Amino acid sequence: MESSVGRGLDVLSALAHRTATGLRRTSVTDLAREMGRERSRLSRTVGAMAVEGFVLREESQRSPALHWRLYAAAQELTAHRLRTDGLTALEGMVAETGESCYLGVLVGDSTVTIAERIPAGSNQVGSWVGRPYPAYCSDCGQALLTDAGEDEVAAVFAHTEFVRHGPNTPADLSDFLSRLSVTRERGYSIVDEEAEPGLYSMAAPVRDFRDEVVAAVQVVGPRIRLAPKTDVCVAAALRWSRWLENALHGAPAS
Repeated sequence: MESSVGRGLDVLSALAHRTATGLRRTSVTDLAREMGRERSRLSRTVGAMAVEGFVLREESQRSPALHWRLYAAAQELTAHRLRTDGLTALEGMVAETGESCYLGVLVGDSTVTIAERIPAGSNQVGSWVGRPYPAYCSDCGQALLTDAGEDEVAAVFAHTEFVRHGPNTPADLSDFLSRLSVTRERGYSIVDEEAEPGLYSMAAPVRDFRDEVVAAVQVVGPRIRLAPKTDVCVAAALRWSRWLENALHGAPAS
């Protein structure tokens, strides 16, 4: 016999799926039909979950929805795991590439490093953690905006001046969007002397439990050294970005 906990988890999963697909409101009748459950029994389950604060009941008790506290808790867990499991991913990337590796997020029109791992013998001075960098000339910026529509990207850079930082810095929003389309097609970004002269880097997006891009893993170094081993660095970034996504989704590490 199915337990009450199991029934509750099934309801949460069904509500989360409907929310993820854009169905913000639903009825118990719709939910029962979708789950193949008896309506009155499902209604009692939803009612008990509302009392415990797992779901909200809207529209005169007819429309259940996930409680905002669940999203807050999930996002807090995501932020924690990005900083813990993220370091494990970066250590794996450094071991495979021998290069400096970073984990970045988008803040306004900048990317900010939240974790880094530097190989032994690196001549890096200081840390990049907490330091912002213009997203329009960053491999991380392209990766983080992979799933954003053109209007969303335009909004991010609405008040941004495209200052030249390297010989290949995007000249304007149109130029950035053109490069972003290439990143979308291949699933990762490569930035060749866009951020500064002689700098070469690549990044892969990391998606959370909502399938939204929340971070990007990066491999960064001198062009003369990194460009010849692009395939190795890209493979490592993609492999460890998937590993980190599985960690954020709560899946067993593999």
